[in-house]
Amino acid sequence: MSHHRQFYINGQWVEPKGQGTVDVVNPATEEAVATIALGNHEDVDLAVSAARKAFESYSQTSREERIALLEKIISVFQKRMGDVAEAISQEMGAPAKLSKMAQAPSGLGHFAVALEVLKDYQFEEQIGNTLVVKEPIGVCGLITPWNWPMNQLTCKVAPAIATGCTMVLKPSEVAPLSALLLAEILDEAGVPAGVFNLVNGDGPTVGAAMSGHRGIDMMSFTGSTNAGRHVMQNGAGTIKRVALELGGKSANILLDDVNFEKMVAHGVMSCMNNSGQSCNAPTRMLVPNSRMDEVVAIAQAVAAKVKPGDPNAEDTVIGPVASKTQWTKIQDLITQGIEEGAKVIAGGPGRPEGVSKGYYVKPTVFANVTNEMTVAREEIFGPVLSIIGYENEDDAVRIANDTQYGLSGYVSSGDIDRARNVARRIRTGMVHLNGAPLDNRAPFGGYKESGNGREWGHHGFEDFLEMKSIFGYVPKG
Repeated sequence: MSHHRQFYINGQWVEPKGQGTVDVVNPATEEAVATIALGNHEDVDLAVSAARKAFESYSQTSREERIALLEKIISVFQKRMGDVAEAISQEMGAPAKLSKMAQAPSGLGHFAVALEVLKDYQFEEQIGNTLVVKEPIGVCGLITPWNWPMNQLTCKVAPAIATGCTMVLKPSEVAPLSALLLAEILDEAGVPAGVFNLVNGDGPTVGAAMSGHRGIDMMSFTGSTNAGRHVMQNGAGTIKRVALELGGKSANILLDDVNFEKMVAHGVMSCMNNSGQSCNAPTRMLVPNSRMDEVVAIAQAVAAKVKPGDPNAEDTVIGPVASKTQWTKIQDLITQGIEEGAKVIAGGPGRPEGVSKGYYVKPTVFANVTNEMTVAREEIFGPVLSIIGYENEDDAVRIANDTQYGLSGYVSSGDIDRARNVARRIRTGMVHLNGAPLDNRAPFGGYKESGNGREWGHHGFEDFLEMKSIFGYVPKG
């Protein structure tokens, strides 16, 4: 078991001021694989002080200097890809194939996109005699979750570095190993001291100290909607910018002209991917009432092929969920779904057959779900799908929008114009048409209680920049 009881502050690994520690548990084995220190407000103060001092010089670096730095980071990251993938599988249970093909590469992808955006980004605009400039906002507080750990780290760190900001990062204490690796990568790449600082800890202690800190100019948080509310409330005292990427309960509308065999299977697998631990997962499948029996049969057959198991096994489709706390929450919600009258057509409560250790959840599909049931309204964050019937297109749109969330949506139709028209009616920050994948150059984020602000691509730069109007910059005449 490894021990990571230091924080990365001002370009050095330093001993924490906080006295607590916590084990990092491999959810596949329920055994500790590492120990990390838990920081306190003194650790946050030191990290913020280092970031504020570094901002004075780093904010004045040229575009060319930051391009060169990002290129070096990418080079070092590429060398550590294997280490990153292994850490992700250990800390949150992602199958090795998923870690190698998606989880680890997503981090490299965000640095690559930030580099390309930086090369052509317009930091200045002339309006009449006025020059409008976009400047780095200052010291950024970054809080990241455990479900796609490197993805969420880098989609914040990369634009912060690209725009000239400095930062303090608090990764999830459930899955901090990726963040520690990222600190090593940035250190080797030569990121100036104080530009990137890492303090491990929990939300109520380190997270609260960061979001309420007067020395932090903006907070970028990804996590649950409830935790996001606390970050926003704590940030209100200093009127700092707070960018939130929160929960979702995304509807997957299958219109009556789709290939049901294909798109039901796609919807089931998309929901189960990463053990259902994706904020944008299509967890509500909306299908015509007239096709319900057909859909149920297809979904049942597909779910039976979703094999939970050892993340290192070749035939594993999904690994465990990330923690005992998460496993217990999912079990309670599955039980509540049954009590409220939803019909289990695959999976159900308890561990998969033959599994006695690890936080594994049966791939579960509910039919006969109404949109008022808890399993249709609450973000479960596990491999649990709810199938809901609708009468017509208008009814499908109504059900899709009848939620507190607005992160993502999915629409499939044999007629692309029909799919496009329905997509425009869905109140979400993103919509996938006919199974289209994500594009990390396009903005990622949601409406309503799914958050505010946008990450990824050139839109991801905006929350890290302040806008200044310099009147009379160009003399008249």
